[in-house]
Amino acid sequence: MFKVPDMSVWIGREDSLEGDLGARWHQQVSAWHEGAEPGVALFGFPCEQGVARNLGRIGAKVGPLAIRRALASHAWHMTKPVYDAGDIRCDDCDLESAQQQLGDCVKRLLEDQQFPVVMGGGHEVAYGSWQGLNLFAREQAKLPVIGIINFDAHFDLRSYEQVGSSGTPFKQIADQCKAQNTPFHYCCLGVAQSANTQALFKRADALGVSYRLDEQMGVACLTEAQQQLAEFIKECDWLYLTIDLDVLPAAVAPGVSAPAARGVELEVLEALITDIKASGKLKLADIAELNPQLDIDQHTARTAARLLGLIAR
Repeated sequence: MFKVPDMSVWIGREDSLEGDLGARWHQQVSAWHEGAEPGVALFGFPCEQGVARNLGRIGAKVGPLAIRRALASHAWHMTKPVYDAGDIRCDDCDLESAQQQLGDCVKRLLEDQQFPVVMGGGHEVAYGSWQGLNLFAREQAKLPVIGIINFDAHFDLRSYEQVGSSGTPFKQIADQCKAQNTPFHYCCLGVAQSANTQALFKRADALGVSYRLDEQMGVACLTEAQQQLAEFIKECDWLYLTIDLDVLPAAVAPGVSAPAARGVELEVLEALITDIKASGKLKLADIAELNPQLDIDQHTARTAARLLGLIAR
């Protein structure tokens, strides 16, 4: 399922007359190798099996490629190296094996002192990403408290039977935390009431989830959102940030499985991401649900690339 990085994707405009200060991402990103200087490791999860199981609109498996292409011509303002570490594919519909292998790769990158940023794919990526951080955490001398921060219109806490989907990753994580007797710390910001049943709100309350509705995430409410987030962060040793692009307004992110009727403005997300980074606790991040087949003039891909650039800085 592992695919080595295709560095030919990293092409774009060159400003050779500007010298080193004219560099762009495609001129700086290199293939990751074991023992590389600590930096940011991009990893793709081109998978939409979870979306299909959730009866969503397919197309998200092309998301990682679209994000890479959108990032390629971004001006370079990084102070640390960025690597492309390849992909874990899910071409045989065996989502569970793909998630496990994604977790193994995330763990390996963390052991190599890299900061992994995973590009989905559907939001089933979250269960795989978290498995890697969980495995890495359990190797530490003192078990850290992991906090999950999810910018999302959906709780993704749906019930499941034999297999999960893009709507179940945080229920799966909660169940695994219970099984291994570790705390489940989950903060979901941007929840759309119309997109989550009463059963999901009841489950979120029962699990002690910290959440805010999309209507409570406007610019006028930013200070309150920052305070709630700060309280959550204070309880955690490590943070895992996951972004479902359907948290953004449909005009900003039309290329997702389920566009938002209202959504949360980009400037609010960026302010909160800045706070998360400033905590010094962020260990892992991913971006999910980019569907290039439904995008308009690369609006969503460009937005995803902007967010990834902010997280990586």
